[in-house]
Amino acid sequence: MATTMKEKGQSSIALALGVIGGVLGVIAGVIVMAVGGAGMLIAPEGGGAVVGLGAAAVVLGLAGGAGGVVAEESPEVATVVMALAGLVGFVAATVFWILPGLLLLAGAGFAWASRPEPQQTA
Repeated sequence: MATTMKEKGQSSIALALGVIGGVLGVIAGVIVMAVGGAGMLIAPEGGGAVVGLGAAAVVLGLAGGAGGVVAEESPEVATVVMALAGLVGFVAATVFWILPGLLLLAGAGFAWASRPEPQQTA
């Protein structure tokens, strides 16, 4: 099955958006963990949960970046991984996840659009 230039371009955009979104997601997760750590110094009873959510955001950022990496080889898998990481990250990192989440969701859209069209059988 030959890929068209349009599909190749869209999968390259999905790769770039996924990797950039993943890196920014890891950074957002580290920021959330730092905020949680600082919160533990002030009020120890609630900071641990925030640190845990930050760790989850780091894992989601790594998963989103991995989804971007496989965008050219398996656009369906990339779509699912980047969309899930992009959406669940909003729960884990809230406002810190806005830019990474939008990039991952856009990357998922480009990965979905880069799927090869099914062959018509006559």
